[in-house]
Amino acid sequence: MAIVSREISYSHGDLSLTGVLYRDDSAGAPAAGLLIIPGAGGLDDHVAGQGARYAGLGYVVFTADMFGPGVAGDRERTMATIKELRADPDLLVARAVAGLGQLQAAPETTGPYAALGFCFGGQTVITMARADIEVAGVVSMHGSLSTSRPAAPDSVRVPVLVCHGADDPHVPIGDVVAFIEEMTKAGADWQLIAYGGAVHGFTHTHAVPGGNGVAYHEPTDRRSFTAATAFLAEVLGAGR
Repeated sequence: MAIVSREISYSHGDLSLTGVLYRDDSAGAPAAGLLIIPGAGGLDDHVAGQGARYAGLGYVVFTADMFGPGVAGDRERTMATIKELRADPDLLVARAVAGLGQLQAAPETTGPYAALGFCFGGQTVITMARADIEVAGVVSMHGSLSTSRPAAPDSVRVPVLVCHGADDPHVPIGDVVAFIEEMTKAGADWQLIAYGGAVHGFTHTHAVPGGNGVAYHEPTDRRSFTAATAFLAEVLGAGR
């Protein structure tokens, strides 16, 4: 097995974007597709590693560009862009759906499709579920659970898996409780796994523990990947 990748240029309105498609080059028939939405780092080494990791399960993976040129790596521009997207759920979802369209157009996959996000990307895929975007399921890894537009009762038809660091200072317990209540009222098929000892960014192998509440946590990285693997096998099929 060898994971290969290729860049795909696309756009959302007037904004030029460039994402990356990952697949196992030994795969035969078209496989199910997985959209990955990155966090504040954009299409960095972490997301490249995750793209290859999930492609290794047998899925065709597209890592979407949510920021456009010149933003990732510039903290001030990154945070301004994230603030803009978070403030407008319709814009946030539309930006993600632009990436989903590229995955759906790839000849290597004919579906079904799911979405998985890290940090800001986790919040994004949950927002997609709230908006009833037609995907088979969504997975949030250490994503924010708060929203300015909670799902209406009996409105979430997309299965949802949330993998959450129980000690994450960026996602207070009040947000967790509110999310559970929201998903229950929305009639969602939801799961929330809280991992003890984990804080924000627990999948980031190079995160250095410090005062920002972000740190890698190997047991939670491994366990959450196992949970996501099982979830994706259920909603997409078992991959390879």
